[in-house]
Amino acid sequence: MVKLRARCVVVGKSALIVFACLCNVGVELLEKSVPIPDTGDAVEFYICDSAGREPFADACENMWNQPSLMCVVFDITSEASFTSCSHWIDRIRSHCNGQQVPGVLLGNKSDLSSRREVDAAGAQSWAQSHGLEYHETSAKEIGQYEAPFLSLARAFHSLYQDQIQIIQSLV
Repeated sequence: MVKLRARCVVVGKSALIVFACLCNVGVELLEKSVPIPDTGDAVEFYICDSAGREPFADACENMWNQPSLMCVVFDITSEASFTSCSHWIDRIRSHCNGQQVPGVLLGNKSDLSSRREVDAAGAQSWAQSHGLEYHETSAKEIGQYEAPFLSLARAFHSLYQDQIQIIQSLV
């Protein structure tokens, strides 16, 4: 069994992250372990949770250095929230030293679909164009919050497997 450790920057809906994590070790730092099905391996996330507002992000940004993964959360009932995602992705990627960092775009408040301003298909397409997977959830209903973390864990595990293959090819 391999336990991988990944630094994950999350910008957006903090309530979602608190529900999803097993242990809260501080206001902005959380820890979560996600087993990779059919492998016996797991990814342990060290989550830097920043609210999607500039003053809060400015205070936490020094913890973003060289993230392994990213999760950008927006409110599906707010076009402005969705529009700001590109800013946050650019800001996170500026800390990645040119490395490709897997991530997810997460539409929150799926329980309020009658007030939806952001089309799921459009968000999906936008996420793919930025190299991200797309998920929707509801922090209020605590629904489907595991899927984005499993997606991130699988992506990180895949990067690990790729590195193992590169090392083995050199031997």
